[in-house]
Amino acid sequence: MLCNECKKRPATVHLTYIIDHEQTVQHLCEQCAREKGDFHFDSHPPFSIHNLLTGLMNLDAQPAAQVMGHTVKMQCENCGLTYAQFGQIGRFGCSCCYLTFADRLTSLMRRIHGSTQHVGKVPARAGGQIKLRRSIEEMREHLQNLVEREEFEQAAQVRDKIRELEASAQNGGDGHEEC
Repeated sequence: MLCNECKKRPATVHLTYIIDHEQTVQHLCEQCAREKGDFHFDSHPPFSIHNLLTGLMNLDAQPAAQVMGHTVKMQCENCGLTYAQFGQIGRFGCSCCYLTFADRLTSLMRRIHGSTQHVGKVPARAGGQIKLRRSIEEMREHLQNLVEREEFEQAAQVRDKIRELEASAQNGGDGHEEC
């Protein structure tokens, strides 16, 4: 997309003004945005994944673990990556890091996503097994509600349906692997 002003350079600044319930959008290159005089790009540091992760993980506020009076850095035994290094580079060194830092990742995911369970859309190509598991979980909740209300005949029917679905899931379902 080209700049709305000069029509030469790519638009990298996108402004939305809302005045009296009227929305106006401007797409400007950095130079034209500077010429308008309201923007100072040099004063802001570039986006840093390190700063984002450090803020989310409170790395600066989290001291190393204390074990029997000694300071111990949380570190992956396989690759040697520390949790603080993960915060700096934004990725793990190996698959073992997920297990090593599991306790801290749970709270990090809860802060970022609001939950530790995926509740969004399911991709169509991998959806069969996932949808089946979700259906089973929903039925279990329904079963629990029926038992609490002492509706045992209906609860038995739901229980039997759950068992059928679980057997179907164990027999391969749609053939897709879980991630």
